[in-house]
Amino acid sequence: MVRDSISATSSGRGGTNIAHNDNLTLLLDNPAGLAHLPQRERFDFGADLLFTRLDYADPWDETHAKPVPFALPQLAFAQRTANDRLTYGIGVFAPAGFGAHYHFHHLLYGLREYNSLGALLKILPAVAYRVDERFSIGATFGLGISHAQFDMPYNLQSGCFAGLPALVDMKATGVAPTWSVGAQYRISEQTTVGLAYIAETRFRLKGDADIDVTGLGLPLLKAGYDAQVDLVWPASLGAGLTHQFNDRHRISADVLWFDWSHAFDRLDMKLTDGSNPLFNFVLGNTVRDHLPLDWHDSIAARLGYEYFATPNDVLRCGYIYHKSPIPSSTLMPNLGGTLEHAVTLGYGHQWKKWRLDLAYQYSWAPANHVGYSRVLGGDYDHSTFEAQAHWVFLTLSCGF
Repeated sequence: MVRDSISATSSGRGGTNIAHNDNLTLLLDNPAGLAHLPQRERFDFGADLLFTRLDYADPWDETHAKPVPFALPQLAFAQRTANDRLTYGIGVFAPAGFGAHYHFHHLLYGLREYNSLGALLKILPAVAYRVDERFSIGATFGLGISHAQFDMPYNLQSGCFAGLPALVDMKATGVAPTWSVGAQYRISEQTTVGLAYIAETRFRLKGDADIDVTGLGLPLLKAGYDAQVDLVWPASLGAGLTHQFNDRHRISADVLWFDWSHAFDRLDMKLTDGSNPLFNFVLGNTVRDHLPLDWHDSIAARLGYEYFATPNDVLRCGYIYHKSPIPSSTLMPNLGGTLEHAVTLGYGHQWKKWRLDLAYQYSWAPANHVGYSRVLGGDYDHSTFEAQAHWVFLTLSCGF
């Protein structure tokens, strides 16, 4: 859902970045680090590739989600002013999302497609200020773009018609402001600490939805609507530390708290301007629904190690633990954020003004079991969901 690492440099060392100053993913993780970039001007270009294995089983099915690789790009630029105090930059990142494509049986409609896709893109102008040689502050204020779509059987979850089944095909997109603030302090030449707060991004996505009650495409029992979905990506607060033992060894650690309890307490949806007079007469001109989520706040712990083999070559490794925020009673296989563990490896090479960083990450979680689901309809009762993910990261940088 919200990624634990972005770009090859950070990902290779377990996603740690809050107390670092060697990459432009700092625009997302902690803009204060931009004030201590080793280059006066820098460009970063990158792509993160995601490959997932999602397994779902219930009393009627045992199935795997269709393997669809995701490519998530990054692009960033930063420049320090002539007085060496102020650094400004801008970056584009994809820090969160979800997606799955299954086929399994519905109690009423038989074998059906369960398809979901969601994404968050952030465009982040940033500024960082070096107060003195030890202390720096930074902030971003930019634009978030989010998209969500669902194509699957769905039962109304609230109101007088709670439990009413239908096939739903909904797509919605929205734009919202997003911001963050951060600080870094150099305790010594070897040790730096950082603190960063990323505000929640609250979207009102707008699009359209097609509803089919019978699943047979009968015109009298189909309708089109204007759709609105209220989607909130959570706030986070993180602290980080990095320590350089000597010219060869560096360790780092980040701890982050995510405010899921306010962001994913429920998913609110509204349908208006229905095309079917019969539906409008029975359901009313406006249909509101609330999908229960009740996610818990979560803590992520990230550890990283770097070995500087030569002045131009670095080897990295790391570990991430992030307990799933999803209660079993509202777990759905097409909205799963259950990955808890990750191990990472990375390598970086400097050649004149150019730098190439590569990383690999494997993420996994124990199987998640649902007894009786709070999601009406019985689709997910007595089900099991298990997820794994493979990430490949590549970042190319140029500094002046």
